[in-house]
Amino acid sequence: MSQGSNFVDYVKICCRSGHGGAGSSHLHRDKLTAKGGPDGGDGGRGGHVIVVGNAQLWTLLHLKFRKHVIAGDGEPGGTTLKTGKTGRDEILEVPLGTIAKDAETGEILFEITTDGETRILTDGGRGGLGNWHFKNAIQQTPRFAQPGEAGQEVWNVLELKLLADVGLVGFPNAGKSTLLSVVSAAKPEIADYAFTTLVPNLGIVSYRDNKSFVMADIPGIIEGASKGKGLGIRFLRHIERNSVLLFMVPADTARTIAEEYSILLNELEEYNPELIHKPRVLAVTKSDMLDEELTNEMKKEIPAGIPYIFISSVAQKNIVELKDLLWTAINK
Repeated sequence: MSQGSNFVDYVKICCRSGHGGAGSSHLHRDKLTAKGGPDGGDGGRGGHVIVVGNAQLWTLLHLKFRKHVIAGDGEPGGTTLKTGKTGRDEILEVPLGTIAKDAETGEILFEITTDGETRILTDGGRGGLGNWHFKNAIQQTPRFAQPGEAGQEVWNVLELKLLADVGLVGFPNAGKSTLLSVVSAAKPEIADYAFTTLVPNLGIVSYRDNKSFVMADIPGIIEGASKGKGLGIRFLRHIERNSVLLFMVPADTARTIAEEYSILLNELEEYNPELIHKPRVLAVTKSDMLDEELTNEMKKEIPAGIPYIFISSVAQKNIVELKDLLWTAINK
């Protein structure tokens, strides 16, 4: 994933489904038949607006400037019971993890989680019935038919929440991007200032026996992020879809490890209380600057009940052991 404007995780679009075609009120006539009775066909269905999951996509960029999506109208019914042509469906391909919402009410309509999953976002109008449907013993030649049902015009929101096995949680400059660049082929921006990561980055981490898992680098969280500080809650929603959360605290933190971990956990809980029930692993980064005595002292600061490991991405210290720890947590 490249940084910058290529990553789009929120779009608002106006979806208009097609109108249904009108039914025909035709009466059959030919040179051999003077009064053949009703034979008007049904109108065609209006086109749907359809959402399809595509595992090859990772952003909603292709929909960012498409504000209006208009499906085709159904055609009227014909003679000799011919049904009108169905209106053209509009198909929107989206990445896995996309949620569709009603823009006005905020109601979640559905979510796309598998490749090829197909859901109708806006239903097309039904085609009207031809006069053939209305004949009976009393009314043998009905000269009327149903009009087509009108399509719908609604504003919808498509919101992407990244699907990943491991999500990296930490303050800016905790070493998240560096770790991702070391364990995968991802090339996130790395610099010595805060908020170098402005969009989430994904990387595929190789493991033993040709196994692998997906790791997501989420932009740094700061104290008060759940209330809108820093980058706010814009990217916290991506953490909701991660199976395991890897908390990263640098060894040179001005706070204690327990304090920093507690702040991060609190921000997640403020945003969504369910996040604290996800499996968690703690990594103390930049530990190549620690000697054995200092490491032992810092271990006393680590909160009880959470698996932890001291790592250094630059020095490749305990990287393999970290993968083992994460793989165990993912498959627990």
